[in-house]
Amino acid sequence: MANISTAGVDPTKMGVGRAIAVLTSGGDAQGMNAAVRATVRVGLYTGAKVFFVHEGYQGLVDGGDHIRPATWESVSMMLQLGGTVIGSARCKDFQTREGRLKAASNLVKLGVTNLCVIGGDGSLTGANIFRTEWSDLLKDLISKGKITKEEAKTSSHLNIVGMVGSIDNDFCGTDMTIGTDSALHRIIEVVDSITTTAQRSQIFCSVILLWHFYLALVTALACGADWVFIPEMPPDDGWEDHLCRRLTETRKAGSRLNVIIVAEGAINKAGKPITCDQLKDLVTKRLGYDTRATILGHVQRGGTPSAFDRVLGSRMGVEAVMALLEATPETPACVVSLSGNQAVRLPLMECVQVTKDVTVAMNEGRFDDAVKLRGRSFENNWNTYKLLAHVRPPETKSNINVAILNVGAPCAGMNAAVRAAVRIGIIQGHNMLAVHDGFEGLALEKPITWNIVGEWTGKGGSELGTKRVLPGKYMEEISLNIAKYNIHALVIIGGFEAFSGALEMVQGRGKYEELCIPMVIIPATVSNNLPGSDFSIGADTALNTITSTCDRIKQSAAGTKRRVFIIETMGGYCGYLATMAGLSAGADAAYIYEEKFGIRDLERNVEHLTEKMKTTVKRGLILRNENCSSNYTTDFIFNLYSEEGKGVFDCRKNVLGHMQQGGTPTPFDRNFATKMGAKAVLWLTEKLKESTGILFVNSACVLGMRKRGLVLQPLAELKEETDFEHRIPKNQWWLKLRPIMKILAKYKISLDTSEHTLMEHVISKKPPVHMTLTK
Repeated sequence: MANISTAGVDPTKMGVGRAIAVLTSGGDAQGMNAAVRATVRVGLYTGAKVFFVHEGYQGLVDGGDHIRPATWESVSMMLQLGGTVIGSARCKDFQTREGRLKAASNLVKLGVTNLCVIGGDGSLTGANIFRTEWSDLLKDLISKGKITKEEAKTSSHLNIVGMVGSIDNDFCGTDMTIGTDSALHRIIEVVDSITTTAQRSQIFCSVILLWHFYLALVTALACGADWVFIPEMPPDDGWEDHLCRRLTETRKAGSRLNVIIVAEGAINKAGKPITCDQLKDLVTKRLGYDTRATILGHVQRGGTPSAFDRVLGSRMGVEAVMALLEATPETPACVVSLSGNQAVRLPLMECVQVTKDVTVAMNEGRFDDAVKLRGRSFENNWNTYKLLAHVRPPETKSNINVAILNVGAPCAGMNAAVRAAVRIGIIQGHNMLAVHDGFEGLALEKPITWNIVGEWTGKGGSELGTKRVLPGKYMEEISLNIAKYNIHALVIIGGFEAFSGALEMVQGRGKYEELCIPMVIIPATVSNNLPGSDFSIGADTALNTITSTCDRIKQSAAGTKRRVFIIETMGGYCGYLATMAGLSAGADAAYIYEEKFGIRDLERNVEHLTEKMKTTVKRGLILRNENCSSNYTTDFIFNLYSEEGKGVFDCRKNVLGHMQQGGTPTPFDRNFATKMGAKAVLWLTEKLKESTGILFVNSACVLGMRKRGLVLQPLAELKEETDFEHRIPKNQWWLKLRPIMKILAKYKISLDTSEHTLMEHVISKKPPVHMTLTK
């Protein structure tokens, strides 16, 4: 996250004398309200005036009551709401110059020269046209007597910053658009429900029609679909025979359900549509399967936003305000985007141009180019899907044995990682071996096959079983079993015990040469506390559980005035869950180990809540990480708030406990785990092919997401970055988001504006390297 300004500038004075208007346009998307909320509150924090534009561009044209001042309280309780509270409308008037002339007049009269637009490529293109014409519009308004020369002078240029709000994720330049993750949540809920109803029948096939290519592709990955049809990659000729053959093979292997995903606009090589009904008829007539078609319409757009979209919208809103306040007349209109885990600024029209280039490439039949233009996120998803879905295991074996184990506490997404690793290994010709119950169970019983892991993607917990036991006291037995079963490589999926255990095995190489095999650790823990990765598998599922629980808890006080909730989250000593849940649920404070606090801080927080209760917002939410302090326990904080709040507010407390570890994995965790499992085995295969002997000096690595891509990092390097006593990395990226959480809760703190994000380019820049091994 980049918090941008010129070094030394007081961030609370950056917007003084400035006015910002925010609008949502086009189709609504979950998470738009989070972006609006952040834009309003950070704008007010900087001293700027902020205005809502209701009903999108139509409100901008109509003016009057459609453009209203925004206050701190007016965006309260918005985070958990789907759609857009300020409304969105298709506007033909704004497409005309006369309409834009009215819009310009309305903004000038209010002194607004900064416009934040949340919408799709059409909405953002319209904003850029508006900005380009601004000077001429002002001249026309002066000549018609609509505005004075003085008003025109104070509004001499218009700054535009866009945020992409669209469930389709079809805007080039960002890895994820606001609303996409929430749409995937709705879709996966339906697909999981279909999976359970399939248990009634031995022959059942479901054809599911989705709105857009990205949703279809990621859904196919997240549910382990048998086939996906997307416009960007038409199937080869004869696909009907291939599809029926594949369905027959999976059925013979014991599968009770086949799932086919279709995106609207899917076509064959000749450009003819492939429809849901066509596929249903094909499977029914050729195979005789009980086949049902499910068309998911606006349910994809509905519901409460996911934690990811709330955090994404909040981060983008902060970045948008800073970009607006930094802009000069020479600064091109920009869109704030997500690249990996980094917020970036990109020239708006470059992104629009690349998005249009995709359509041109598809119309010309250049489908490979279309996939590349979609961006690395889409391309990576497509390549992973192709590897897992359409390749038959080779007849020639590699004679390589790869063992997979889960270590630490179970978490949602572990099974998806195992499934991907197993299937990629089998595709490479390897013999994949299952280790049950972690390091303690490194006495192998049987191979794990393609079909065993078939339906693991959507299962929570760990099907292999997992324990926290470290390998130290079992080292001799482990080395003997590695020799006995001729294991050539290990995939270790788990939490901090996986990391610590792998380090012990590396240290044991001097005594046991059998341990000199390549190992990959895939971070999987709700705590998100492993070095070498910004995210761990399972953390997103836990975060959504906490966020939805906080929503319900807050809603329980809807008819009660002045109530504060104290909620304890998991995470060990890592404050990731408490902090991110604080952002996504709108907490007033989140106490964590990494940020020391004392009785004076607690006192300030109570005073803050007392002042809050004097406003129209009369509910408070306090999060506490389980190990944030040995003395300031959840009971202590509850008792303190209860005592100090007497006569002003009352308190309730909740300890969420192990519910945070359970449940089915979210789309993010399924997709992330699938890509991680696949990448891990592909890297191990590469290392083994390069091998000329048994010794591997730096071949024990953590595979993780670092900023913009997946990176493999040797354990030896990461050891220096780790606080082993508290089981956390010494540096954690999400700590930079904590000031944002506090500002959004109306604390008067200083925002670090020394870090600078430069405008990047989409068209000319070279794609980043997505997987590297740091030596």
